[in-house]
Amino acid sequence: MREVMHRCLLLVAALAVTAPASAQRGALTVPRNLDQLADRSALIVRGHVISARVEKHPELRALDTVVVTLQVRETLKGEPRKTHTFRQYLWDIRDRFDAAGYRKGQDLLLLLIEPSAQGLSSPAGLDQGRFRIERDASGREVAVNGHGNFRLFSGLTADAAKEGATLSSASMRLLESHRGGPVAVAELSRLIRELAAVDR
Repeated sequence: MREVMHRCLLLVAALAVTAPASAQRGALTVPRNLDQLADRSALIVRGHVISARVEKHPELRALDTVVVTLQVRETLKGEPRKTHTFRQYLWDIRDRFDAAGYRKGQDLLLLLIEPSAQGLSSPAGLDQGRFRIERDASGREVAVNGHGNFRLFSGLTADAAKEGATLSSASMRLLESHRGGPVAVAELSRLIRELAAVDR
């Protein structure tokens, strides 16, 4: 009984410190636009997944996590690096069987929050801050997050103005024309750089 209580307390504590940093099935999140996601991010990178393995947290043994390592192609916010590894808490038991959707070879753009004291991180806004990069029918690189880019640019012009971000005319055209679905990676990356350039 004592051990069960101890494990429950550990789980509750982990949930309390990782609620904004964890993600996948079964986790509910507030919809956030790109400016809010970039603001919450400590590191924004594009890269290929080198490995994704499910394992217990090294200290909080009751917690399942996925450890993801990326070969970094481009750093849009934060210190540039060649590789980056982060540990993400797994909310749902189903995520143990597919590493929460991370797969070797995936091309991803990730807006990652600062790791917690327990070393746990995740994309900001959970699946909202994880973009798969693919090619459309014309061969153009496009990015789409786990929410289909729904509300990605909603209210962004006003939020960016409050933050003091200067958006290019090309970015303004994107905000005016995009209604959902995939967005060109080059355009998304440019917009993220403009938002991340603000001293937050």
